[in-house]
Amino acid sequence: MQMQTPSLIILGTRGIPAAHGGFETFAEKLALFLVRRGWHVGVYCQNEVETVGDRITTSTWKGVELIHVDVASKGPKATLEFDWHCVRDAARRDSVSLVLGYNGAIFLPYLRLAGRKILTNMDGIEWKRPKWSPAVRAWFWVNEWIAAWASQRLVADHPAIADHVATRRPRSAIATIAYGGNPISAASAAPIRALGLESQGYMTSIARIEPDNNILTMVEAFSREKRGIKLVVLGTLSDDNPYHRAVQAAASDEVMFPGAIYDSETIQSLRFHARAYLHGHTVGGTNPSLVEALWAGNAVIAHDNPFNRGTAGPDQFYFADADACERLIESAIVNDIAVRTAGRAALVRATERFTWTTILQEYETEIQVLGGYGAAERELPESAIAS
Repeated sequence: MQMQTPSLIILGTRGIPAAHGGFETFAEKLALFLVRRGWHVGVYCQNEVETVGDRITTSTWKGVELIHVDVASKGPKATLEFDWHCVRDAARRDSVSLVLGYNGAIFLPYLRLAGRKILTNMDGIEWKRPKWSPAVRAWFWVNEWIAAWASQRLVADHPAIADHVATRRPRSAIATIAYGGNPISAASAAPIRALGLESQGYMTSIARIEPDNNILTMVEAFSREKRGIKLVVLGTLSDDNPYHRAVQAAASDEVMFPGAIYDSETIQSLRFHARAYLHGHTVGGTNPSLVEALWAGNAVIAHDNPFNRGTAGPDQFYFADADACERLIESAIVNDIAVRTAGRAALVRATERFTWTTILQEYETEIQVLGGYGAAERELPESAIAS
């Protein structure tokens, strides 16, 4: 009797190759990892079009089936339309469904009633973000509950998220699996010089510019005095956004806003040569940008909450308000020993907790058990997984 080829389809991202965020990067990593190990993997990809032709088409990329879904709507409506057509298609496929996030979980009961196995990564606690209106927060709150009960298994990427999800489902239904990153052991200084920067002559913030990420707090704290170094704040800014205008108004002439940068060489250079990384996130689990900072050996100045402490560990620096943030910024500028010590601790933390090899294997095990598949026949070297 021939053994069934294990099969996975990934929903909840805009698609791969990764170009948008942490979930897309993870989807790409997992898809390539599993394909090398003999799996069939499909990833749904959102195509924004003026007019829908063939709603669903497929192509192949590095052995991964890309399932393209045409969507002619815009904004949140487009996301919901995309999610619905993904679920309808997934219901017809004999595969385990890995759902990344719960924003479209209202459609998951349809997939469950079709007899499919569902593993959902519960992401952060989206309904707690202050940027959302009460109606949107209520939508996310309801969808979180639906995802928790429509899925056979749940993944939390941080112990604090697991604690939260355990208020919805028994802990026996929850696996805690972190997010990974790649070591940055060297990086050209040419990209930062092109931005007018020098190694160790700046700090970075790489995040969406939103209130729950404390960008205004960090910019205000940095801008109170002349620092002699730069603060580079990556992220999209809009003049139509009041919070964005407030951030720009608070910035001294030592704060740079180069926009959202997606070029990997430039991002690696910015991380590797930074004196410290500022991280103000207050909602979420294991944040990909914070993990990447650890892998770059950055000293971290982060908002003090269980998510950030649980990720970066006890050897980094934490602030509760702008005054504490300012003190830590000044200390990081003048205290070379503290910065180097924190940077070494960051690399140790990353190596111990956020290696892609371990994380992808943990996901594979979860999917194998849920799908009733046998164990993979061979192991891969680290080089194959990180590529």
